[in-house]
Formats: sequence, C-alpha cells, structure tokens
Amino acid sequence: MPFLDRLQHWAALRPDANAVTIGAERLSYAELVDRASVRARELAGESSGGPTVLCRPNGLAFIVDFVAAVARTGTVAVLDPGWPALQRSAVERMLQGAGPSTPPAAAPADLRDGPSDSIFLYGFTSGTTALPKAFTRSRDSWQRAFATSAAWFELGADDRVLAPGPLSASLTLYALAETLSAGAAFHTLERVDVGDALDAVAHAGVTRIVAVPTVLRLLGERGLTSGVDAHALTGIVSAGARLDGATLASVRNWAPGATVFDYYGAAELSFVSARRLRPGEHRTGSPTAVGRPFPGVEVRVLDDAGRASAPGTTGTIFVRSRLVSAGYAWGDDGSAFARTGEWCTVGDRGHLDVAGELHVEGRLADMIVTSGSNVYPQEVEVTLLSGLGGAAAQVVVTGLADARRGTLLVAAVVEESGPDAPAVTRADLRTAAADLAAPKRPRGYYRITELPLTGAGKLSRRLLAAWITEGDPRVHRLD
Repeated sequence: MPFLDRLQHWAALRPDANAVTIGAERLSYAELVDRASVRARELAGESSGGPTVLCRPNGLAFIVDFVAAVARTGTVAVLDPGWPALQRSAVERMLQGAGPSTPPAAAPADLRDGPSDSIFLYGFTSGTTALPKAFTRSRDSWQRAFATSAAWFELGADDRVLAPGPLSASLTLYALAETLSAGAAFHTLERVDVGDALDAVAHAGVTRIVAVPTVLRLLGERGLTSGVDAHALTGIVSAGARLDGATLASVRNWAPGATVFDYYGAAELSFVSARRLRPGEHRTGSPTAVGRPFPGVEVRVLDDAGRASAPGTTGTIFVRSRLVSAGYAWGDDGSAFARTGEWCTVGDRGHLDVAGELHVEGRLADMIVTSGSNVYPQEVEVTLLSGLGGAAAQVVVTGLADARRGTLLVAAVVEESGPDAPAVTRADLRTAAADLAAPKRPRGYYRITELPLTGAGKLSRRLLAAWITEGDPRVHRLD
C-alpha cells in the first residue's frame, strides 16, 4: 500500500495517537498496525488467487482489511456494497485470477509498501445495470499524489479529518489513505448522515471536512440553523462535482474561518485542477471554471481533429501527469478513459481561458442526444439556475426516452427553503431557458422535494429519470 511505510512510522513515533474513528469505535496507530498485521496473515491463508475482494459497509473491519490486503505486493478490489447481487457476482467472477493474490503470511514488521510500479487497487466506475469497468492503480500514482495533495490542501499531522461518505467511493478511500500517510486522525460514519456528521464537528474536534458538494450544502445549511459551532474547522475540501455558488455561500456562512478547497478530477485521472479560497475571499468568474492545473499536472484541450483548441474554444480535455490510473482491467471501449501516448482523457468537454484557468462544460458520458443535437446537462443547469436568480437551490437536467426525439430533455428544480422563498413556476423556468439555444431548452419541467443522490451523495441524473418515469411521489410536474 502506498502509505504502509508511513503508517509504521507514525505507529512508532505516536503509537497512542488516534488513527481512525467510526462512530463510537476508534483505533490508535499502534492498534491499527497490530490488527492489520494479524489480518494480513489470515488473508494469506484464505487467498484463492486474484485480488482480495472488499465489499462491506463503513467500519473498522473495512479499514483493517484494506490495509492488510495490500501489504507488500497485495492487491484489493473495493466493491460498492449497495450493488445488486447479480452485479456483484459478475464483478467477482471477472476478478478471479485478475491479479496477484494476497502475499504470504508476514510478521508485523513486514506490513510495508510494495514496489512503486506494482498494482495495488482495483476501483470501479459507477453503474446500476451494466458491468462496471475496473480501473487499476499503481502504488506510485498514490505515493506521488500524497506528497502533492497534503501540501496543497494544507493537511498536517494535527488535523482531524471527517470524510462522511462511503469508503467504497474513491473520494473517501483516498481521504483515508492520505490522512494516514500524513499522520492525522481520520473520522467517518457508518452511513452518510448529516446529523451524525454535525455531531462529529461539534464534539470530536474535527478540523477538516472532505465531501461532495451536495453533502457540504446540507452540512452548511443544517449546521447554521442548528447552531453547530464550526469555528474549529480550518479546511473544507469539495470534490466529485462542481462546487456551486450557493453551496460555497452556505459553508462559508457556517464555517467562516475555514479555507475552502475544491478540485476537479476523475477516479481514473486523479487530480486535474484545483482552487482555494481563504477566509473572506470571494470567488469570481464563470460558473464553469474549475481552477488551474494541479501541481505536476499538464492540461490541454483538443478539437475533434486532435489539434490544440484556441483559448475559449470548447474541445476535449486531456491530462498528462504521473497521477493517472494504469487503465482498465476490463471493459475498455475507449468511451470513458482513453490514452494517446502520455495524454489521457475521460471525455470531459471544456476549454482553457486566456488566463490558463480550466472550464468544464460537460462529460461525454453525460451528453444527451435529443432531436439530433448534443446537449450537456451541466450547461443547461448552470443557465437555468442563474436565470432563476436565487429562487432555486438546485436544478437537475436529465433525458427521458421519447419516440419522436429519441430523448426528451427535461429539468427539475429543488426550491429554496424558508417562509419567504418564492415558488418557481414553469414560466420562470421557460424565461430562464430563453438564453439557451433552442435544442438545449427543456421540453418538460418538474419540482422535486429532494435531490436524486447515489449512496455516495453524488447527483444522479439517471435516478431522476427513473423517478419521473415511475411516478415517484418526490416529483411533481409543473404545468
């Protein structure tokens, strides 16, 4: 594992320091090393070839198994426990014999990192029906990332980091490893629960939060209304989706002393670009902006012919860095992750402006084809939200199957809460959509009582489409 040598270092230097806390359970650095060493020997006896498969909810057992399974040259495949049984079984069959098994039994002193160029992790793209693609990561890709990200996000050994998402999600799993590498204390929850997260902030001395924007929005709003003291927070890290202005304002109001970091990246690419705002600083510029290239990362935008796009001109975003994944173990059809020499892409579309800041306009996988036109839902969402002028908390755009157009473009709005918040009407949305080209204007509008989120707290346009199609009570058509 890319942090086991560092884990041993901290266990020797600060054996009683808190390493991980989940709910009421905790392990010190010395206890984590001891338990993982024992578990590594057990896994060696259980191994039947291929990576160790880890598919369980958040808990100390997850962390101990994760550390143990990747000692030396071991590999681990982290599956989402929320997957349907058939999907999980199909992935497990693909993993049999896919890579090196857990290494032979080792003494506690041998709970150490393997060769830097060796594979240690099988991660997975999200999906609910199709077999997820499995991407692989070398130890070197995370070792290099730790060295840069800890410095850029100002993570130190005295920090207490709360990452309230599922450990099966790349964002939370990386936060765990990064925190342990830095010698800090890692906190998470048995399940994503805003109340429990706020309790940790109030009573566990949490100094940093790492979460997706939807979770941060809930924490900021509920923390402020509940009077949860957030003055101990020095850092808030947002990732997994664009940090919108409303969410930024919410967390800044709740935790005015925290530096807010947000970064753009992908599980296959790692960090691509990032920004940070010190207390009192205000973000300006386009809502599509996602910051400048991350340290050690080169970014370029190419047109469909493979030529460099001029500043401000939309094309496909390519990345060159030592942080990217090793590629796919299976399912590589070139539509999600592609490599051209040293340059890699996940199909995101965007542009670089004249100042060198990256703008992301949409992902190829999210593109909706309606009446022969290509529409990126993110562009429509940003335009509608801006046009509503604060009347909506969030807008979500998705596509519905349609015999005439192939896909019918629709939009759903979550209204701002509060007695003085205005109700959003269909006329309001149509007026906001007037700034869009005709093919990008939604053909149907809905009000939803909550956001359609995955188990990791990420926005799911696919789930919204299912809600609408199935007549879910959380959806109301605007006439």
